[in-house]
Amino acid sequence: MAVEASRRGYAVIAVWCNEVTEELRMHLPEATRDLQFHAEIDEAATIDETANALLQACEGCSLEAVIVGGESGVTLADSLSEFLGMRTNGTAFGARRNKSVQQKLVKHAGLRAVREVCTTRWQDVDFFLQSESLPVVVKPVESAGSDGVKFCRSIEEVQDHFHLLMNSQRAVGAQDAAVLCQEFLSGTEYVVDHVSRDGVHKTVMVWQYDKRPCNGSQFVYYGMVPVSADSDIAKQLIKYTRGVLDALGLRHGPSHGEVMLTKDGLCLVEMNCRCHGGDGSFVPLAAALTGGYTQVDVALHSFVDEEQFNATPDVPPTPFKAGGQEVILVSMSSGLVMGTPAFDAIRKLQSFHAMETAVGAGTHVKPTIDMFTGVGSVVLLHADPDVVQRDVAAIRGMETECRLFELAPAVDYRTRACSEEAFVDFADTELVPLIAAV
Repeated sequence: MAVEASRRGYAVIAVWCNEVTEELRMHLPEATRDLQFHAEIDEAATIDETANALLQACEGCSLEAVIVGGESGVTLADSLSEFLGMRTNGTAFGARRNKSVQQKLVKHAGLRAVREVCTTRWQDVDFFLQSESLPVVVKPVESAGSDGVKFCRSIEEVQDHFHLLMNSQRAVGAQDAAVLCQEFLSGTEYVVDHVSRDGVHKTVMVWQYDKRPCNGSQFVYYGMVPVSADSDIAKQLIKYTRGVLDALGLRHGPSHGEVMLTKDGLCLVEMNCRCHGGDGSFVPLAAALTGGYTQVDVALHSFVDEEQFNATPDVPPTPFKAGGQEVILVSMSSGLVMGTPAFDAIRKLQSFHAMETAVGAGTHVKPTIDMFTGVGSVVLLHADPDVVQRDVAAIRGMETECRLFELAPAVDYRTRACSEEAFVDFADTELVPLIAAV
């Protein structure tokens, strides 16, 4: 979003919400490497103090829009835009980012919602389990990208993960520390990307998630496959998701709705009240599929260019202007990366279009268990779907054979002699290679 706004000549101010860690601030997608913010400010103790800091940072320029940049900023963006009288979704619907609030609003609107309990007390979860069949899904109330989501097959697993999540959320000062215990939605998961303005919802893409068990995790992203808007399932998904948007009071800006097709019909997994994430790796694929537009530029239209927003099609074109899919790179190994020759091989595949990765020589990788431990994204585009599937198979072969990276050999430092002054007890720590730069 910031890059697109900058390209249009807008100065962009980064307002960092207080949930953003230093590590996340330093996480920059490839497209943002050269981006220069006009100013950067931190969320203050009160909304009026934050608003004053933002206005001071404008330095005489007019403030055109307040737009959410990521999942952690949803609540602040709603509050700040409302306080400043800008185009806003506001705060009347409560903590819109809270997944339990979402399910309650969806159920109230007469739409299928998840059976769940949202609580800070184990006793409530225990009572819920007396009437809910295992397995269940346990996750933090403000999860994103499968972070902290666990598929629990026993009461003991539920209890252990409940306490782990409560303790970890309290440790980082999460605004709404609580845990969701939900029925397990079995079926096919889709994601529907919209952009809205004044309650008019434009569907900018429909995807089917490729999620599989891997590395001990039940929900590992392997990629996304585009779904034609004229298909029966896409029509159902669009109608249901727009009902969810109305139920949540999402009248402006981008949204990223995850919906499961179960034996009982469509059911909301969660609505992310911001652009589709993944470091923007979906953008080149979406642009090729639609013939030029993406959720990112339409999202900016919805705030600053009504004419362009109105000109955006109601649903993506049929048939798509290109064929392809996104492949999330999955790591099966852990260690210090010495080289990535497989990445060069991927770039030579016939359908290769783009790659987004932060992995290179000197970085450390670990087995992929969620969206955050994925090691990259590859966009494949080709008119012949057989070529795309052949190249997907080639990438999956590199993963399963652990050929994505060249890793430094593991070193067991317990076998090394060291002085008493330099002694470190490695008995309970993970052993990793070390490099000293002089």
